[in-house]
Amino acid sequence: MKKIVSLFLAAIMTVALVGCGTPESKVGYPDEEGYAEGHLNDTMHTYFFDFTVNSAYVCSQYENYTPQEGKELLVAEVTIKNTHQESIPMFDTDFQVQWGEEAEDAFEVPITYYAESTDTIGENVLPYEYTLAVNETKTGLLIFEVPAGKKDFNISYLEEFDNDTTGNVFFVFFSADKK
Repeated sequence: MKKIVSLFLAAIMTVALVGCGTPESKVGYPDEEGYAEGHLNDTMHTYFFDFTVNSAYVCSQYENYTPQEGKELLVAEVTIKNTHQESIPMFDTDFQVQWGEEAEDAFEVPITYYAESTDTIGENVLPYEYTLAVNETKTGLLIFEVPAGKKDFNISYLEEFDNDTTGNVFFVFFSADKK
């Protein structure tokens, strides 16, 4: 009888433990209000593509590019994978950086937006515009001019559709050390 009770208790505990698993993580997926957030190395899942901010640092110069006075460069490596059913055009302005202030100008787009040629910035920098083929993955750098001395940032992406509507918004929060 003891053996049957022990087996019965073991079966109940096994079923109970299966039901106590950690719920699937919602990191990188938008909530009911269309807001998603993550941190370095979290994959964000947009309507068109997945993206991950792999690493980030702040520096005073990147290759031959020097920022304006009072600014530093935030260098962020990102990986983007097209999960859409067709090729998608990508632009450097798809992503912007914010540095947590309430001021209306506490954000910036990548320096490639302002550059006449990305050739002088560096070969690993994502270009001003490119096409991402179906299921294609691309890894490269987004470089932003940010106020000197800042350490905490977020990179965001807002879904925009051809009919001039917007969808979900994605934020990746991180601290960037000086290199």
